[in-house]
Amino acid sequence: MAIKPGRLGIGIIGAGKVGAVLGAALRGAGHAVVGVSAVSEESRERAELLLPGVPVLDVADIVERSELVLLAVPDDALSDLVAGLGAVGAWQGGQLVAHTSGRFGTAVLAPVKAAGGIPLALHPAMTFTGMSLDLTRLVDCSFGVSAEPAMLPIAQALVVEMGAEPVVIAEADRVLYHAALAHSANHMVTLVAQAGQILADIGVESSGQVLGPLLRAALENALTTGEAALTGPVARGDAGTVAAHASALREYALDTSSADVLDAYLAMSASTAARAAKRRMLSAEAYLGIQAALMPDDEADTGVAGS
Repeated sequence: MAIKPGRLGIGIIGAGKVGAVLGAALRGAGHAVVGVSAVSEESRERAELLLPGVPVLDVADIVERSELVLLAVPDDALSDLVAGLGAVGAWQGGQLVAHTSGRFGTAVLAPVKAAGGIPLALHPAMTFTGMSLDLTRLVDCSFGVSAEPAMLPIAQALVVEMGAEPVVIAEADRVLYHAALAHSANHMVTLVAQAGQILADIGVESSGQVLGPLLRAALENALTTGEAALTGPVARGDAGTVAAHASALREYALDTSSADVLDAYLAMSASTAARAAKRRMLSAEAYLGIQAALMPDDEADTGVAGS
């Protein structure tokens, strides 16, 4: 199939936050969105907002009408959906089929290839709200793309048309790629929520105002200089402060039943110390001191590792 920008008939299966936004981006690039599937009331409203005038159709009708089918469904639903459509002969020769899952490459689209279609994996490395502001975020966004070598330019061209930057991910590396993104973005939200909870519990009314400048600076520094941007008591080998943190958080966990905050602090501090020691930012003695500081007092005294 020859790619003619602005002339693909695109069908969107899944009007979730990702599908509706990418559909709107492709439409903005000149492609025609011929149909969208939307089951819940929320997804129908999102489709109406971001894809006005696009008919809501059954999945089978969308596949039949589309030159490019965009599958924006949950990871765990993708394989069964693709296989099910393959079993009823829905996929067409020459048809482009792209999914937005970070976890999977193109192997999950094997039924598409068996029918003569062109499988593509296009995963946006971005968190979406499902609103029009997401379209502006695509300009600074990268997509993890996977495809057979001959088809890779098609995947890359689609991403570029949406205003984003394609980054080629090998099929075998998709899970690690996705784990890296989830580990950073998802866990960052949890860490910010935990810090905000502590500040709120000690009477700080606007935790976002306190944390915002610090976190934005830390993120920008980390993205610019990597681990050289690390500061704080662990990086300094300040075992006394780390021990005080751990003790206070143990009491906090008992008072508030928020053991997850303590667990996250201990795990991240241990990981930070290990990485700092490996980079020789911490001496061997300082590293042992941080390890001891993370243990409960009774275990530190006996040299027994904490659980």
